[in-house]
Amino acid sequence: MMGKIIFYEDKNFQGQSYECNSDSADLHSFFSRCNSIQVDNGNWMLYEHPNFKGHQYFLKRGDYRDIQQWSGFNDFIRSCRLIQQNRGTLRIRIYEKEEFGGQMKEFTQDCPNVQEQFRFNNIHSCNIPEGQWIFYEEPNYKGQQYYLRTGEYTRFSEWGSSSSKVGSFRKILDFC
Repeated sequence: MMGKIIFYEDKNFQGQSYECNSDSADLHSFFSRCNSIQVDNGNWMLYEHPNFKGHQYFLKRGDYRDIQQWSGFNDFIRSCRLIQQNRGTLRIRIYEKEEFGGQMKEFTQDCPNVQEQFRFNNIHSCNIPEGQWIFYEEPNYKGQQYYLRTGEYTRFSEWGSSSSKVGSFRKILDFC
């Protein structure tokens, strides 16, 4: 899949712009700030810092006239990742404790409220045998976001979080 995202320094698609078609670990040389974005194709994860670190923002196809539309904390976007699509079954196993310990529950569908479905609102580790998912700090897909690809995460720091608090999560489908 070809992706296309255009970053603009000012709101309403004004100011200097930069078009990107693939993963970029360091965008700072292309623009100094980002206040609006157009996603023409693909699903993207944007990061506040270079090398896919810091606050994360999931954007699907659409126009984002200002940072509030993607829940931005500031106007820094320093790296981005084009999310490759999965078409098969998506599964995730979440665990109450680090290193896949404690209670485990497997999901194949989105979970709008972890506390209601898992009886815990902390996920200390997870295993994703198939697919890609986004963890949200708050229920109903709100708050900070964390992008997880197929693989094993033995502790929450491995998906970029400083806390085990996960309020909701959803699978990434082809939204384009």
